[in-house]
Amino acid sequence: MTTRRFPFLLLVVFLLLTLSSSLIAQADAAVAAEVAEPSLDAKIDAVFGKLADLVFAVIFFKILGFPIVLAWLIVAATTFTIYFKFINLRRFGLAVDIVRGRYAKPKEEGEVSHFQALTAALSGTVGLGNIAGVAVAVSLGGPGATFWMIVAGLLGMSSKFVECTLGVKYREIGDDGRVYGGPMYYLSKSGLGAMGKVLAVVFAVFCIGGSFGGGNMFQVNQAFNQLNNVTDGRLDGFGWLFGMVIAAIVGVVIIGGIRSIARATSRIVPVMCGIYVLAAICVLVANIGAVPGAVLSIFTNAFSTEAAAGGAVGALIIGFQRAAFSNEAGIGSASIAHSAVRTKNPASEGLVSLLEPFIDTVVVCTMTALAILVSGQHLVGGADGVALTSNAFQTVIPWFDKVLVVVVTLFAFSTMISWSYYGEQAWCYLFGQTETAKTIFKVIFCLFVVVGAASSLNGVLNFSDAMILAMAFPNIVGLYYLMPRVRAELNDYVAKIESGEIPRHK
Repeated sequence: MTTRRFPFLLLVVFLLLTLSSSLIAQADAAVAAEVAEPSLDAKIDAVFGKLADLVFAVIFFKILGFPIVLAWLIVAATTFTIYFKFINLRRFGLAVDIVRGRYAKPKEEGEVSHFQALTAALSGTVGLGNIAGVAVAVSLGGPGATFWMIVAGLLGMSSKFVECTLGVKYREIGDDGRVYGGPMYYLSKSGLGAMGKVLAVVFAVFCIGGSFGGGNMFQVNQAFNQLNNVTDGRLDGFGWLFGMVIAAIVGVVIIGGIRSIARATSRIVPVMCGIYVLAAICVLVANIGAVPGAVLSIFTNAFSTEAAAGGAVGALIIGFQRAAFSNEAGIGSASIAHSAVRTKNPASEGLVSLLEPFIDTVVVCTMTALAILVSGQHLVGGADGVALTSNAFQTVIPWFDKVLVVVVTLFAFSTMISWSYYGEQAWCYLFGQTETAKTIFKVIFCLFVVVGAASSLNGVLNFSDAMILAMAFPNIVGLYYLMPRVRAELNDYVAKIESGEIPRHK
């Protein structure tokens, strides 16, 4: 997508406004006719809901009340943090300098810059998980869930560093300059033999499911719900039509591949993050007197036996679950986008990637949680997901629900186009890097946009969580095995900087 074609973003807003008036008219006509036949949305949800519940039950199998997949992620993140001597804190400043281009060499192999790779990956994480997912966490786990989200974000920075370093180290570059990377490649090349190849295939299958679920259906589902809320529920039953419009717009962008996606996300993500964080700050400033109490409740409820959803353990589970869904650390997805960066030093991009969980979870998710807590909307009831977050912001900015329609839709849009790339890479790993394979995936991906808009939040959330978190099982096996190679890459890169071999630009 070229700069000249970038005005399609304005088209998104225009289509949303046009679609709203059109759908309202149709919905009013349907109500007037008192049609008893179940809507197409209801039929889609009835079938999909059963599948989602089954998948969720398998992936979130519990031992002593604790989901195995979350324990797998927590132990791995803690192990990497200790093994790399708290690299999430020690090398934070270096990571910022790399993003700013202080150590960049434009002619190195790859397709995108460090900043574009970061925003492309961030667009896959900063989205509805930060807006709707945090609201779900606070509703189910109480204020204490926020504390565990922050802890998960800080630990996840180390996991992200490991997987994205490996993504660049084991990537493949085609004759046309296109880059192919991610867990599929470093698992198959890990030295684990047949086991590594099996893990790569398993990851690719889960990644495709994750792209359809959390990277697609959850995003469009919550975007439609916010639009429906703004129109007082008069769009009920017409999610499928909203999904068709969004699917068409997504299809236009994903045709161009990672370069097109990176150009789009490098513009969308900073602007949308800025608008959203600024609005959150307004809510906090307006309720400044309630902020200390909200912060205190986050810490006290994290360890309280009276916390929501099963006490402290319940808050921990929900906090880590929502953080893992939001920042995807340990999942392996972001390494696919980071693999396309222009660099000869894999550790440089690993360092850049550790900024993602910090921005996504420690900053944006915490801002959302505090806004909800100081507004008191989590105690009112009657709203969940993006509706709860919208209600919290409206206590200070009454018209923000309209702005949130655009913000949510663009967040959802940027996440969907990034996850389409993740899913496409996994799909082509299984079926070959052919134009036919790519086209088939893109068509299926767009169909799932329609299904997501028509389904209920519960069904979509269960399927999304299960598919995305399942990716952690094969991915982390490879991370454990390969982490000594990551340490060697890190030591080599830092040595080059300290010796002046890689000069620092002012």
